Amino acid sequence: MRLGIDIGGTKTAAIAMDSDGRLSDQVRMPTGWGGPAVIETAVDAVRQVAALSGISIGDLRSIGIGIPGAVDSATGRVRHAVNLGVDDLDLGEALIERLGVSVSVENDVKAAAMGAQHLLTETGAANGFDSMAYLNLGTGLAAGIVQRGVLLRGGHGIAGEIGHIPIDPNGAVCSCGQRGCVETVASGSAIARLWPTDDALPARALFQAAASGDPEALAVQERFFDGVSAAVRILVLSTDVDAVVIGGGLSALGTPLIDGVRSALGRAAESSRFLASIALAERVHIIPLGFPAAAVGAALTGVAHG
Repeated sequence: MRLGIDIGGTKTAAIAMDSDGRLSDQVRMPTGWGGPAVIETAVDAVRQVAALSGISIGDLRSIGIGIPGAVDSATGRVRHAVNLGVDDLDLGEALIERLGVSVSVENDVKAAAMGAQHLLTETGAANGFDSMAYLNLGTGLAAGIVQRGVLLRGGHGIAGEIGHIPIDPNGAVCSCGQRGCVETVASGSAIARLWPTDDALPARALFQAAASGDPEALAVQERFFDGVSAAVRILVLSTDVDAVVIGGGLSALGTPLIDGVRSALGRAAESSRFLASIALAERVHIIPLGFPAAAVGAALTGVAHG
């Protein structure tokens, strides 16, 4: 039995996976703030999933952790996970000492890419696919890329950080310091900036207003769709992945989101024979609501590293 944990900024999700790829029920809990609390959250998640699965912690084959921030997957060290209150944490070593089981640590988006690849394979949707990209649409935007079952990390671990590719020299200043990055038009933070609202979920408010025919909302929504379609083009044109799977918090928008992105890609293809020839819209998929992609991917990377 292998275990995967997705440590998010506010919530942590954990699952167990057997040798046939079957998943246990999910365990969810609040994420603690700061390094020591993050460690305790992970330990508590392991204990709860082990108890739910009816096994002892020592019988686990491996434990994988998906976590935000700059992750050294070779050492399990996490840096700059600002939404967790973590500046520098030797998470992997701390958990090995506490639990006595092999532990691997991976960036959460990269882990989610492995989870999405697993889902495509299990459902048969990946038939004939050699590669895929997981496009995480959350507060920010980033991607994880899997080629022939292996994560693409790059020479310095930043492969997939496409949210910080500038596409508009006259656009808004990005949190990274550049101007007009993809993330400034195709993310939760972008929607919150472009569609001010008292709603706790600005993306939901935008899509509801657009569905009711509000012309300003429709314009902002179209700009968002164009931004996401730009991210899809970047991924396909730079790595030629067979599929781009949209995930992250904004994927909960569901059918209106995927239909809007495909329509934007279709409009671009109408004026470009080249884009039409590479069938971008057909490559785009969306993660099923509730599928724990990062936790599943963490379980898989735990086996690989273990």
